[in-house]
Amino acid sequence: MAAAEPARPRRASSRAAGEGDQQDRHQPRRSASRRRSGVPGAAKAMRAAAEQLAELLGRFPDSVSSLKPTEEGWEAQVEVVELARIPDTTSVMASYRVALDEEGELISYERTRRYSRGTIDRPT
Repeated sequence: MAAAEPARPRRASSRAAGEGDQQDRHQPRRSASRRRSGVPGAAKAMRAAAEQLAELLGRFPDSVSSLKPTEEGWEAQVEVVELARIPDTTSVMASYRVALDEEGELISYERTRRYSRGTIDRPT
């Protein structure tokens, strides 16, 4: 049997060891103004848009097809099944534009498109 490897000593945190400045250079930075102003991250904003729209419509979103930051917070495109049909490719879908404020609260929504699930967008 092989001898067990000795346990590796734990490194002191970079701040305590005085290495914070060197390590911080290698990590991606988020905008300080966004972090301080309480704007939620993209994943949290995406969940907030889907959950709040579901509460208003009474239907659960199928997906969030786009998400982008704005000066006021976030804007998302959320896809919702408006009328379920068999087969699924004939279900009626809707695309909603959802605006969230800086705290991730829904401030407006608008249905921008209705289509069959099986429809493929074609260039115009």
